[in-house]
Amino acid sequence: MLSLEEAKKDIENKGYLDIKLDSGIDYVKEILQLKKDKNAVILAHYYQEDAIQKIADFVGDSLALAQKAVSVDADIIVFAGVHFMAETAKILNPNKKVVLPDLKAGCSLADSCPPVEFAKFRAEHPDHVVVTYINCSAEIKALSDVVCTSSNALKIINSIPKDTPIIFAPDKNLGAYLIEETGRDMLLWDGACMVHEAFSMDKMIELYKNNQDADIIAHPESEAHILKMAKYVGSTAGLLNYVKNSDKNKFIVATEAGILYKMQLDNPGKELIPAPAKDDNTCACSECFYMKMNTMKKLYLCMKHELPEIIVGEELREKALKPIARMLELS
Repeated sequence: MLSLEEAKKDIENKGYLDIKLDSGIDYVKEILQLKKDKNAVILAHYYQEDAIQKIADFVGDSLALAQKAVSVDADIIVFAGVHFMAETAKILNPNKKVVLPDLKAGCSLADSCPPVEFAKFRAEHPDHVVVTYINCSAEIKALSDVVCTSSNALKIINSIPKDTPIIFAPDKNLGAYLIEETGRDMLLWDGACMVHEAFSMDKMIELYKNNQDADIIAHPESEAHILKMAKYVGSTAGLLNYVKNSDKNKFIVATEAGILYKMQLDNPGKELIPAPAKDDNTCACSECFYMKMNTMKKLYLCMKHELPEIIVGEELREKALKPIARMLELS
């Protein structure tokens, strides 16, 4: 085994946890012990691999995880998700240590909105209220008036006076869906999630032809042509609830494939079919490369060495906290 100093050096050199371990280690046993010893809590997103969801203290979507991060009673928050999620937890918990299993677990949507460019964009429209989807960096949140998630986006938009112009960023697909639902003429930033833009329309049509007894359900980050086919459009939590409460027994699910673990647990007798991706791959579904960067090995090492730690400067944290707090008030 590497020493703590060797582990730290390895992490600094590589930027992520990829340390060789002795074979035969029982990750579940070790992680449970580390949770107890360090008074740590594991928060995991629904898109994490099954093993991580199984061992987490709490599994949820972006809104639920943000709310949980506010009330969590622990010295260390281990965030099994992507960087912006762990960053949000740190913004809400400045006095707690927040760690992420793999520091390179980023987000294509967050990356599509560079802070310098967005600051210029906002400056060009000073009369607009800025609403940003939570899938963005702390710097973008700090440039926002209010943050939203896919769970509460409609509520947030509807809370803004109708005569007030709105900038919505960074997801243009979610923004277009909100325009359709609310009738608001919003100015959209040109960003998107590569996972939710990966669904093949042609393959989806062919799949539905062979499964016409299925409901198509989709996340609003998906492209408009996918949403038009959907029986139900909603957040990750919304999709889970729809399947649980539906009388139907078959569903074509257009979101990241990690949701299928929880969905199948809740609905053991129902058939769940992942929406087909444009590119051929092993599961023929759309998976987030970044979400899957976290593994049980990295989770164990992260907890053992309390690294990589998420750091947010106090000035930035205070600016980013305001629109998050506003969202939580409205939610």
